[in-house]
Amino acid sequence: MTINIVQPSKTVELHLSDGRVLSGPRGAQVGEFLKAVKDDFKAPIVAAIINNEIHELTYPVDLEGNCTPVTMDTADGSRIYRRSLIFLLEIAFGEIFPDAKLTIDHSVSSGGFYCQVTGRSALTQNELNTLKTHMQKLAAEDQPLDRKQVPIQEAIEYFKNLGYDDKVRLFSHRQKDYLTLYILNARMDYLHGYMVPSTGYLCWFGLKLISGGFTLQFPRRHSPTQLEPMGDYPKLLNTFRQYGDWLTRLDIDNVGALNDAIEDGRADEIVLVSEALHEQNVADIAQQIAQNNSRIILIAGPSSSGKTTSSRRLAVQLLARGVSPFPLELDNYFVERGKTPLGADGKPDYEALEALDLNRLAEDLEKLLDGKEVQLPRYNFRTGMSEAGDIIQLKSGQPLILEGIHGMNPRLIPDHLSTSAFRIYVSALTQLNLDRHNRVSTTDTRLFRRIVRDARERGYSATQTIARWESVRSGEKKHIFPYQENADVMFNSALVYELAALKPLAEPLLRQVPHRAPEFIEARRLLAFLEWFLPLDMTHIPANSIVREFLGGSSLKDFKIWRGGNIRNT
Repeated sequence: MTINIVQPSKTVELHLSDGRVLSGPRGAQVGEFLKAVKDDFKAPIVAAIINNEIHELTYPVDLEGNCTPVTMDTADGSRIYRRSLIFLLEIAFGEIFPDAKLTIDHSVSSGGFYCQVTGRSALTQNELNTLKTHMQKLAAEDQPLDRKQVPIQEAIEYFKNLGYDDKVRLFSHRQKDYLTLYILNARMDYLHGYMVPSTGYLCWFGLKLISGGFTLQFPRRHSPTQLEPMGDYPKLLNTFRQYGDWLTRLDIDNVGALNDAIEDGRADEIVLVSEALHEQNVADIAQQIAQNNSRIILIAGPSSSGKTTSSRRLAVQLLARGVSPFPLELDNYFVERGKTPLGADGKPDYEALEALDLNRLAEDLEKLLDGKEVQLPRYNFRTGMSEAGDIIQLKSGQPLILEGIHGMNPRLIPDHLSTSAFRIYVSALTQLNLDRHNRVSTTDTRLFRRIVRDARERGYSATQTIARWESVRSGEKKHIFPYQENADVMFNSALVYELAALKPLAEPLLRQVPHRAPEFIEARRLLAFLEWFLPLDMTHIPANSIVREFLGGSSLKDFKIWRGGNIRNT
């Protein structure tokens, strides 16, 4: 074998996962390479993964490597598209309404972001139509979204001159000495994450007027070039407004303000007031249940939403009002394993509503509410069989608490029992945003929670938790989110300070994700996001806080509701 030193060839190769090889000029943008295969994918290509590092389509390919196109029907691809669409909206809005301020507030389940306008009256339908037309014009022009790396002090001065105090406060805490800005029509902004190369990619969007603001609609991953019908979400919107009121009371409406408060030694104040607002909300819910004489309390929410601690804090508030709820575990109503319905993949779908014995559940609920003795089932997870459980009889007026993913599904209990039911939807519904244009995904908040808890309680690595997350999210979208507006009340379990508290535990776990692992890209994205937060010492956090469910040290971990009534073991 002879090894020679040679000059680099004028071409370079990218190896696709299906064995094909793309060859092109060295230094050409990866987007140019991928044009050769763009018609082979169901969704548009918006970025590329080269040697397990994600890059924009403008990235110059100087070395040979393995390449995977990132399409809009993937998690990374959908984030890139939505982020770029926000930039397009921001620029178009600023050109039409230069004296107003636009805030990208929170997401809605049908595919959209709720946007607020301040500094002027609410937009009319005609004004919203004008805004949409201008966005479409910019998209049709296919203008480049140029990126520019500037010194951090230069960026701070730029946004200070624009009056963007939220961005100035955020960037003042940045550890790196530079900031990457994107440019369109001579206007610049910071967008946290990668972008599409030009406005021509942003073909699919809509604007819908709603309750004082408007919703920016975007495609969801399963139909990346179509918009879903936009339903109403009044309860969700009210919950978001309540959270906004909480932020006003705390005088913290962005991450820069939170960092300022932590740096100024206000951690105790932030934590205590945040926890007091949570407790007040739980107490209000308990009061509603007591006043309504609700006999069935249904609690549901997605993974890592804080359901366990929320339900136990609710039980404490009910006990303080002389109401002793009986916890009925829905897991004991699983059908025998051989009768579990199959999913589309042919495997047992344990999250399907039909995986529960709904007839047995309805019969037991009716008998319990009538004051009769009932022998509960006990599901043996080892054998997959239903066995005989305790025999119970409720006290007069004693309510039942049922916690599970199907709690908001109207088919869980018969219609004639629904009049006795009170439904509570629990989730980290909204979070403190980086600034007015860079929102914090509540899905990310829950993922941080789960990474920390999984490591502490189950011994899972961050790699394992991230690997499972997509499957968890798929179940939520199918079984939980479509029914959230069925709730009588929504409890927002997010805490304004929690990401600062989770940061010291989450960062070392994420840094352990190997570079070659498929989860490395997601770990790197999450680490980049945590860089914006100053850490908050967890000793400030009370033992009954929801965030303690994930950090550890919760005083409610082993709390058991006193069941009352008559109970006989079998």
